[in-house]
Amino acid sequence: MSMRDKIEHAIQNQPCTVKELKQKFGGERGADRKVMEALDELVREAVVCQRQGVFFTVRSGRADKALLCKVVKLGKNFAFVMLEDGTSDIFIPGRFTKGAMPGDDVLVEKFEHPRVEGSDEGAILAILTEKNDLVGTVRRVEGRLRFVPDDCPAITMPLARDCEGGAKDGDKVAVEILNRGSRQEDHRVGVAMRFGSSDEAKRCAKALLYAKDIRTRFPDKVRDEAKKFEGAEVSEKDCEGRMDLRALPIFTIDSAETKDIDDAISLTRTSDGGFELGVHIADVSNYVKPGTELDNEAFSRATSVYYADQVVPMLPKALSNGICSLNENELRLAFSCLMRLDKEGNLTDYRFVKSIIRSRVKGVYSEINALLAGTADAEIKAKYADVIDQLPAMKELYGHRARLRKERGCMDIESGEVKLILDENGRCIDVKKRTSGESESMIEEFMLLANQCAAHFARVKQIPFVYRVHEEPNAEKLERLHALLQACGINDHFAKDVPTPKELSAILEGVRGTPYEQIVNTGMLRCMSKALYEEKPKGHYGLVLKDYAHFTSPIRRYPDLAIHRIMTDLLKGTEKETMILRYTDFAERASKQSSEREVIAMQIERKAEDCYKAEYARRHLGECYEGTISGVTQRGLFIELDNGVEGFVPASSLTPSGTSLTEGVRLTDPASGKTWSLGDRMMITIVRADVNLGKIDFEVAPAAKA
Repeated sequence: MSMRDKIEHAIQNQPCTVKELKQKFGGERGADRKVMEALDELVREAVVCQRQGVFFTVRSGRADKALLCKVVKLGKNFAFVMLEDGTSDIFIPGRFTKGAMPGDDVLVEKFEHPRVEGSDEGAILAILTEKNDLVGTVRRVEGRLRFVPDDCPAITMPLARDCEGGAKDGDKVAVEILNRGSRQEDHRVGVAMRFGSSDEAKRCAKALLYAKDIRTRFPDKVRDEAKKFEGAEVSEKDCEGRMDLRALPIFTIDSAETKDIDDAISLTRTSDGGFELGVHIADVSNYVKPGTELDNEAFSRATSVYYADQVVPMLPKALSNGICSLNENELRLAFSCLMRLDKEGNLTDYRFVKSIIRSRVKGVYSEINALLAGTADAEIKAKYADVIDQLPAMKELYGHRARLRKERGCMDIESGEVKLILDENGRCIDVKKRTSGESESMIEEFMLLANQCAAHFARVKQIPFVYRVHEEPNAEKLERLHALLQACGINDHFAKDVPTPKELSAILEGVRGTPYEQIVNTGMLRCMSKALYEEKPKGHYGLVLKDYAHFTSPIRRYPDLAIHRIMTDLLKGTEKETMILRYTDFAERASKQSSEREVIAMQIERKAEDCYKAEYARRHLGECYEGTISGVTQRGLFIELDNGVEGFVPASSLTPSGTSLTEGVRLTDPASGKTWSLGDRMMITIVRADVNLGKIDFEVAPAAKA
């Protein structure tokens, strides 16, 4: 059989890439050339056609049906791929995966008759782009080291013997696929990097960063540009053309550990009994210019990533902790939003100015809370002597703003954030619920007001911008919320199909202080659409605002830096038409990139937190605690302890006779009639904690069983 006939026969059976054809028929001297010559001849004669580097027989018509997809999930005997436009996913049975891995770009053919009616099911025809770098754990299986990917822990791959890289059983590693087989378990991998023991949360966190291509070290070119700002000071020349606000008693309020301080405030009374509130933001755009390595890197990162006691900054420390940080008693360039409010706290006017400021004191939330409550000692009062006179007016203004926020129906959802307490070796030794005092809420409200002004400024001027958008919940999520509320016995009759934030806020108020408070808060959070960045103003459902953007954190968020750049240009007098030409594409790209990177950063932060919580739980194996049922599935119960640590109790440990599930909110033992419902309190024992997976297993405490 000629090479041409061999290739045509192979493609008739299965679409093939050039790589696959060379693997089948090449190898010998001159064979690769013969493969290419035969392919060219078949294409010229229209016997085969090509799409995305994959060859099909023309008469099969399969090329027209092939869909560009990305592998997004992989299990032991299945995969899911997402369409290129992200609109829907397709189920791939195991025998049709062709050994594809998460992140691979693939061509997929949908089945005309899927096994489950109404579902999308198909086969991978070809792998177009291979993602060969993976992160996971090394395990010794039957005396041989094998690699277990984080993305698909049901699969193991052999380590090439000469590419083990010194890895040991239990190590967290990054690997590269050296040779691919027809099945995932036939791939051979080599260790590219060792992070250390997978039993240490800090090692797992580093692996999470690596897997998402988040590097703690800046590229050399970026570091070289940043060096110019090391030890930099604001000169008199820098101050030219700026509003001089050094006489104002401006100060910052942050947590005690904060080093990248990008916002400060000031407040003065007006003659008519109102307020002039100043929100002064680090003028990062003055230092990070378009087209520079610093700007390119900031755009790529789009956000700082915070986890445990660590931060991977968007900007190098010479800027984030230095010249851009509004440090105490240091001259700094700022972008100020100066707002006028009447004596009832209503916003009446605002303006944006480039300014020069000097923060009088580095305020700390806990200390400001003590001052506001009247419990501060003499030492704290002395520290805040230059700004203490502003605090009563700030408290009064915040009271007005909180009332207005409540009147417009803004939801006050508890986020359930925790604080991880680490020892000197970076191990988690305690977990505590994070609490917010009056100063935290006050600063949040003042920043929100400045953000609102920035979005209003851009919308009225009709210029390209990066808005913070939050749309109303979709029908599917509302249906799940409805089922939850019904199961909790909560009346959720709404005037229209989509509830107003005010209606949801009333429900939250109704469950405050009850066993259902945390459950309903969590359910409400899950029902919300994901806030994201867009170049068009669509308003913010959760905050009940027509105008919203992110203006106040340009050190750690690229959207803020982007709109500073746009607003600066407009304040210089640039014509609207020029603004549209200059920034339309930029605003669109910045919105898309920032939304994508924000999701990645949040995933890392949550997964890292789970690893640290599991590390804490390992210190308390065998101990008993009381918790609240926070989730109910057919498999068992999720229990949240009072400090925010969550674990799972399998249904098999609840009763030997089996359980039945009621609407995802209640398990029942038909034999005894005993029930376990959302919001119920129960005693558990911590029995297992897997730091690597960030999972904790509980059992019903012996006393509770009795």
